Amino acid sequence: MPKRQFQLMGIDHVVLRVRRLNPMLEFYQGVLGCKLVRSNEKLGLYHLSAGASMIDLIPVDMELGRKGGTPPGLEGHNVDHIALKIHPFDADGIRDYLFSKGLEVSDIAPRFGAEGSGPSVYIEDPEGNSIELKGVDRP
Repeated sequence: MPKRQFQLMGIDHVVLRVRRLNPMLEFYQGVLGCKLVRSNEKLGLYHLSAGASMIDLIPVDMELGRKGGTPPGLEGHNVDHIALKIHPFDADGIRDYLFSKGLEVSDIAPRFGAEGSGPSVYIEDPEGNSIELKGVDRP
């Protein structure tokens, strides 16, 4: 049997099929601080930087999005949640900031992730996708 010739280095990108592009761009850029680094409006593909990873948005009513079948809705989403690593994790500051953006904020609690346990909080984007903002406990 052939031996694996590669090592996983992390998540390169996550792709979300979206019903309404503008509110999603406003959320990921305006609230979370992602930057639009590239787009193909003909295909309907928008690449946002998220630290060392990317979040791609594909409108379901454009060329690429139509290939994915029925759009996500209240009865089913694209993914369970996306965890975005953040630093620093100032619980009060994060909570105040997210409330100022009109978002519902979960309890802040320690949760396990790629770099071990750390504080995290959940919010939702404009289409109901669950976003975890995850800190890391530093010794």
